[in-house]
Amino acid sequence: MSDEISEDIETMGPVDYLVVEFPGNRMTGEGLPLLVDLVDRGIIRILDLVFVRKDADGSVVALELKDAGGGDMDLTVFEGAASGLLGQDDIDEAGAALEAGNSAGILVYENVWAAPFARALRRGGAQLVAGGRIPVQALLASLDAMEA
Repeated sequence: MSDEISEDIETMGPVDYLVVEFPGNRMTGEGLPLLVDLVDRGIIRILDLVFVRKDADGSVVALELKDAGGGDMDLTVFEGAASGLLGQDDIDEAGAALEAGNSAGILVYENVWAAPFARALRRGGAQLVAGGRIPVQALLASLDAMEA
């Protein structure tokens, strides 16, 4: 783990991760300016960003940033986003969730916006014991079921 993160651990906000699959290895880069904007506005801090590809034989290969984007996408702004939190076992697990022939971005980020709230809870002796995300598809399915 980087020194910066180990020094900040008591003041950090919650840390989340995302694995975003790109069917057919097609990364358009449409979301990249929005990700950079979140960082620039101090809403999140990127701790790790790794791109992987799952080949037809099922093997998972980590990609260099310069090779991940292809085309006109410039991913150099993310160079150095490696805290050490994301290990090979995490990459393998993400790869297992991918369909062969697809690629993915694995993003580990701190929710900087929530850090003051998290610090206040820790000072009071509270601790987070569970968390999760509800995918938009699940919300839509639930709403559709309620209407039926």
